[in-house]
Amino acid sequence: MTSPADPPNDAGASGPGLKLLAVTACPTGIAHTYMAAEKLAQAAESLGHSMKVETQGSIGAENVLSDNDVSQADGVIIAADKDVDRSRFIGKRVLVVAVADGIHRPERLIEQVRNAPVYQGDGHEAERGAAPAASGGGKGRSVTYKALMNGVSYMIPFVVVGGLLIAVSLALGGDTTSKGIVIPDDSFWKTVNDIGSIGFELMIPALSGYIAYAIADRPALVPGMVGGWIAAHGELYDSEAGAGFIGAIVTGFLAGYLVLWIKRVKVPKFVQPIMPIIVIPIVATSALGLFFIYVLGEPISWVFERLTDWLGGLTGTSAALLGIILGLMIAFDMGGPVNKTAFLFGAGLVSKNPEVMGACAAAIPVPPLGQGLATLLRRRMFDDQERETGLAALFMGFFGITEGAIPFAAARPARVIPANMLGGAVAGAIAGVASVEDNVPHGGPIVAVLGAVGGVPMFFVAVVVGTAVTALVTIALMSVGGVGRGADADAGAGGVAEAAVAGEAASSAPSPAGAPVLAGVGSGGGTGAASAAVAAPDATAPKAASVSAAEPRDGGKAEAAPEAAEAAPEAAEAAPEAGGQVLSGYLTEQTVRERLAADGKDAAIREMAELLAATGKVADTAELVRAAFAREDQGTTGLGEEIAIPHAKTDAVTAPVVGFARSPEGIEWGAPDGTKARLVFMIAVPEAAAGDEHLRILALLSRKLMGAEFRERLLGAADVGAILRVLGEIE
Repeated sequence: MTSPADPPNDAGASGPGLKLLAVTACPTGIAHTYMAAEKLAQAAESLGHSMKVETQGSIGAENVLSDNDVSQADGVIIAADKDVDRSRFIGKRVLVVAVADGIHRPERLIEQVRNAPVYQGDGHEAERGAAPAASGGGKGRSVTYKALMNGVSYMIPFVVVGGLLIAVSLALGGDTTSKGIVIPDDSFWKTVNDIGSIGFELMIPALSGYIAYAIADRPALVPGMVGGWIAAHGELYDSEAGAGFIGAIVTGFLAGYLVLWIKRVKVPKFVQPIMPIIVIPIVATSALGLFFIYVLGEPISWVFERLTDWLGGLTGTSAALLGIILGLMIAFDMGGPVNKTAFLFGAGLVSKNPEVMGACAAAIPVPPLGQGLATLLRRRMFDDQERETGLAALFMGFFGITEGAIPFAAARPARVIPANMLGGAVAGAIAGVASVEDNVPHGGPIVAVLGAVGGVPMFFVAVVVGTAVTALVTIALMSVGGVGRGADADAGAGGVAEAAVAGEAASSAPSPAGAPVLAGVGSGGGTGAASAAVAAPDATAPKAASVSAAEPRDGGKAEAAPEAAEAAPEAAEAAPEAGGQVLSGYLTEQTVRERLAADGKDAAIREMAELLAATGKVADTAELVRAAFAREDQGTTGLGEEIAIPHAKTDAVTAPVVGFARSPEGIEWGAPDGTKARLVFMIAVPEAAAGDEHLRILALLSRKLMGAEFRERLLGAADVGAILRVLGEIE
């Protein structure tokens, strides 16, 4: 590629402007992505530079930078909290920061990129130094967190596909025998079961591999996956059970940081091209594999043996105590060595003491059933894909597949594992006290349905009570911790609407993490980033910005919308007249109020709900208010910049509807920047529309509301007709 541009120090205000590029991306791909693009483009224009911004939003990359764009660029700003491919920027000055810095400090970033390190693509940039990124925003998600979320997001499909295929094959083709539920070898369902087993076996390598990928990019993928496979197969290090998902997390982080270290080793120039595809994968995979087998494997095997011996000495203790211990072990690592120790101990005593297996059988389904129940009880604590995974977990739990809870445990180990263990202990204790018997080495309600359990009523009591305990404790621990994984607990003052989509974002992408300013290592740390929500992409999200700042700024003009570089400039005259419809017809004259009468947040939400009810699209106003209050309980929708966007997903509305009202004095909404809300939008959508229209509306609003001049005109509009004409610029 071309040699790096080296602009003169006086380029900018008085000299020729720079040709700059930017890429913006956030984990949810909804609000921060487009807001950062807007702010960077505006700042470049005001400083006399031209800038083209590629947005990597919920529907993928748009306004993609071409090779010609890159060849002519003087510098590149990557404002992202997820992985952005930098190989195309080799030879250019590249500054990598959090997406929130692109929102809060765009002018400073434009100045810094002029002295940013030249990206060579060899991992040596850390030694050459870099201009420090703007800091001082909210605390971002840690590298550990983002890497873990990346692994979980890729693991979930393997868990769901593998678990459901195994469950279906057991239900339709399994026979109850003394060895458990067995599928005849020559049956069709045995083939289905084998396919599901393959998916389950790949679950652990996927978790490990994509944790490593998030830390050190593609060279770490192979060592991470191979390390995960080794962790899952205890026979490689003389253990009857593999290390499970906990072992996969360990190998993922080891592989990622090992690759990072190798990338920093200086090698001759002729070796550099083969480093990422040959040298690094081979060295890292060999080193990690041998280390796990010969160093970590031995302790794992030793622990497994000691646990088995210890349990053997407990058979004379009370049934309740033994049930508690077995329940704790079953629920701890869900398929790992501790779980397998308890299971094999119970299975070995099936013919002599079936009460031991009865306690295990009651505890086995509790983690997946409990996590699935939690997603039903407090849906708004979980993102869309977690809710879908919760339904799959309920199904897997019925068939005694404890691994159905692994995605939740991997995402929030400090909250989910204790909840699982408590529920498992309760279930095991009840089954032990009631002398529940299980005559096959299998667990879950399916064994009772198939007639393998003695004491069926108390078996179901144990399972139900344990499940309820796990679900309620999970919800309580998540509430104490703040909010669900999808929520943005630390959105900055400029983070308009990112907090609003927190916990409800409908898209996710890999979240590789790394040093926030080094172009060659990892990706920006996320100031104010929402977590890796792990959900299906929103196919109807708005078209991202093609934000070019080539035209001079005219302070008297309305700001151009993000699409201005791809279409004719917007004009206020083209906006709808009073009585017209904006935001796809969801906001009309009926749902606009010039002045809110309320002086408090709760009263304002009630008033806005009544405003929406005037459209006839609200079937239950009280339920809409309740849903909006529930959303506020997860985190304020006061987003800073004098804006609040309360919103609700509820079947209390029959169709999407949006309302807008102003409060000249402002309403205290708990915004991160301390400003009172003067511009209040309320969005209500049915549950069925939550994954598309909800987020599309939020994204449209967030992009346009970033313009201070747009907000001023909205506040100053004389009447409802004028308000609608201003809002009509949102497309």
